[in-house]
Amino acid sequence: MASINLANKNIVVVGLGLTGLSCVQFLLAQGAKVTAMDSRSALQHALDIPVHLGEFDAEILSQADLIVLSPGVSLQTPAIQHAIALGVNVVGDIELFARFNTLPLIAITGSNGKSTVTHLVVEMCKASGLQVLMGGNIGVPALALLNTPADIVVLELSSFQLETMSSLKAVSATVLNICDDHLDRHGSVENYKNIKHRIYDNAEFVVASRDESATQPSNRAVNITFGLSASEHDFSWDNDTSSILYQGQHWLSSAECLLVGAHNMLNIQAASALSLLAGATMDGIKQGAKCFAGLPHRCQTVAIHDHVRWINDSKATNVGATLAAIEGLASTCAGKMILIAGGQGKGADFSPLGLVLNEKIDFLITLGQDGGHIAALKAGSCQVTSLEEAVSVAAQHAQKNDIVLLSPACASLDMFNNYQHRGDCFAQAVQQVVMQECTV
Repeated sequence: MASINLANKNIVVVGLGLTGLSCVQFLLAQGAKVTAMDSRSALQHALDIPVHLGEFDAEILSQADLIVLSPGVSLQTPAIQHAIALGVNVVGDIELFARFNTLPLIAITGSNGKSTVTHLVVEMCKASGLQVLMGGNIGVPALALLNTPADIVVLELSSFQLETMSSLKAVSATVLNICDDHLDRHGSVENYKNIKHRIYDNAEFVVASRDESATQPSNRAVNITFGLSASEHDFSWDNDTSSILYQGQHWLSSAECLLVGAHNMLNIQAASALSLLAGATMDGIKQGAKCFAGLPHRCQTVAIHDHVRWINDSKATNVGATLAAIEGLASTCAGKMILIAGGQGKGADFSPLGLVLNEKIDFLITLGQDGGHIAALKAGSCQVTSLEEAVSVAAQHAQKNDIVLLSPACASLDMFNNYQHRGDCFAQAVQQVVMQECTV
């Protein structure tokens, strides 16, 4: 794909987080004349360029040759919309990356599971003898990967990144799943889905869920499907043997994998399909699937005490992620399931949780800005004011063989710095309870 000449162009970078800083560095290396903006009124930086803090300057934006928008800044911001109306082109870091990247690429998005699938793909490609780069919405900003020797690039992409992207060309691409998320920014599920589907534009091969039509592109065929439904084709699941099938034949038993839960069996299938289409070997794919143990804050066991398993799934920032965690763990739970949920709902509809909460959750504890909305879905729920209190209440109710699951179905910013902070606080609170019980 042809790159673009940025030398001497008047370019404004909006947002100076990790991605925005990578954009500034890249653009300066290309000889552009860079100005930066950030909505924060106080920001420590060492940039030798003009930096405007606080309210965005619409006049400066409207005079730019190009605006590079960080994913954390909404495209609907009035000053940005004013510039667009005047004909200024607005892109994000992924679009810049797409214009300059020369390596084969695997692209991954979805409401849930994309970080796990991204890491699985990396492990599968490495086990196949390929030199792999990983970045995007996870780890290293995409632009920082340019000009680094490798056989393939694996990118995790958010809807915020895809919203300003049009030129990305992947060897294999997937939308893993679609559920209500970021509706406070995207307005509707349909718009959110359409943004996610941008990942399929220009892709050589498409991987999508056989069981979720919203993940399937409307204008082209799917090359490999995956799902928990039975199928003689592609990747599927045999519930009787708890095994992944490929082309209708036994391929990999869940007992051979470190990952647990039905949702992770889907993640393995999706990663396997993406890797296979991009040139990984079947042996390497299997090895990667067997050896990958999962990521922090994603159905991560933080303690087993008195035969009670405490699981940190703080990364579950939407309803679909929590549903997947509950469904995935329910079949492995020999006792009761206690759920801690709640936080900042981002405008989501919590009603899809209702049936599962009443059928598979024995005791519900909620907290945070929208915890009351979740508590209303199940009689006998307990509302608390802190995560430490939630853990304490859970400990009082938990018995042998029970699972206590933190899977909030909400964002964390009403009470925590981010989902990692929330998960760390949960793990610390659990350890305090365990230590107290051990000293009694």
